[in-house]
Amino acid sequence: MDTAHGRRPGKIIAVHLNYPSRIAQRGRVPAYPSYFLKPSSSVAESGSPIERPAGTELLAFEGEIALVIGRSTRRVTPEQAWQAVESITAANDFGVYDLRLADKGSNLRAKGADGFSPIGPRSIPAAEVDPAALRIRTWVNGRLVQEDTTADLVFPFAHLVADLSQLITLEPGDVILTGTPAGSSVVVPGDTVEVEVDAPTAPGAPSTGRLITPVVQGSEPIAALSAPPQVDDVQREEAWGSRLAAGLAPVFAIDDALRADLNSVATATLSAQLRKRGYDEVSIDGVRTNQPGVRLVGLARTLRFVPFRPDLFATHGGGFNAQKRAFDSLRPGEVLVIEARGETVTGTVGDILALRAERLGAAGVVSDGGIRDFATVAALGIPSYSAGPHPAVLGRRHVPWETDVTIACGGAAVQPGDVIVGDDDGVLVIPPALVREVVADAIEQEREERFIAEQVDSGASVKGLYPMNAEWKARYSEWQN
Repeated sequence: MDTAHGRRPGKIIAVHLNYPSRIAQRGRVPAYPSYFLKPSSSVAESGSPIERPAGTELLAFEGEIALVIGRSTRRVTPEQAWQAVESITAANDFGVYDLRLADKGSNLRAKGADGFSPIGPRSIPAAEVDPAALRIRTWVNGRLVQEDTTADLVFPFAHLVADLSQLITLEPGDVILTGTPAGSSVVVPGDTVEVEVDAPTAPGAPSTGRLITPVVQGSEPIAALSAPPQVDDVQREEAWGSRLAAGLAPVFAIDDALRADLNSVATATLSAQLRKRGYDEVSIDGVRTNQPGVRLVGLARTLRFVPFRPDLFATHGGGFNAQKRAFDSLRPGEVLVIEARGETVTGTVGDILALRAERLGAAGVVSDGGIRDFATVAALGIPSYSAGPHPAVLGRRHVPWETDVTIACGGAAVQPGDVIVGDDDGVLVIPPALVREVVADAIEQEREERFIAEQVDSGASVKGLYPMNAEWKARYSEWQN
């Protein structure tokens, strides 16, 4: 362990959420920073192994930047706060999700065990770097799994120091763990985790070097007097970072059979069936496809833009913003649905983000605003529905605001996980609980309509046939057999 004072810190204070990429995974944006304490006995040096406690399965890493306090600090302002930081170094905020239940949010058992706060191996003097120009990277078994910068933190480092100093005296050697970016996941015995912090744009590009932590299996069972490990799918999803990474089935999945059924019927037929059930406002109006003849079927992810305002765009428009997070986190078979308030005089997606969606296996993109690079996006082959082409950039009318919330797109309410179906007629939003019965009845409706069309083509009058009276229903029954 290497802190500026060569001794264990008096206290370790860790931030829950700070990086926008991690916040996007968790689905909640904190208004203020929140913290938990880790005991100084959890500190370990680079190269020291960490034990996964016997009887547990969800040991997760979190690569972080650690701030080492250099002087006694109380009630400083954000403008004064960085002067209290003597150095920065790399850290890994390990935790065992199996033990969270007994903590009730304190994280003491889950994150406070011996060796669960490796720090080092070297420090970078704080005065030599810009706190908004640092980079953090994490590798597992040599594979890069976390990479982010401090350019767009929700709570800049000076904010954290100033906030903590209002009620707590920060003392020389104290450590503040500043949050982890997206990519935190589970490791198992035999894995090796490495974390490095550097300042690529600073003179000499200073680096902490790699903080190395081998993972080993603990042999001592948790004592009977202690709360036992408890694991459920919620903990698995949070530990691994997603249900997919944890090997869990989606809450609702479109299987091959359902997908084939949805692809076999027109949106017009599905719309009629939804209307019978009282769902009249489930079409995304004002959009058209850039892939005529290509079907769209998938589960909704959502992105919401708010009207442009310079101060809001300054805080939410740059860096890894909500728009980029939404596209970058798409999974196979998902459809990104964008609330753009029907604004047609600016683009809401361009060729680069559409390419990212296509490469990730997304099923399509639906926006009630415009699309930039329209021809290029169309050539990618990923179905995109929009109000049409427009060359203007996002910031003309929009601020990317939030993801995976209930939105309004083209007059329809859309929730994450809704079933999205599109064809040349338009796009429908189907609640997952209704989709199987709706598509089954739609298939039957189209079968009936084929029979009716055959009779009309043969010269029959539509009177009594469309809709069918009892006589025609009897003939239809014979026709099916």
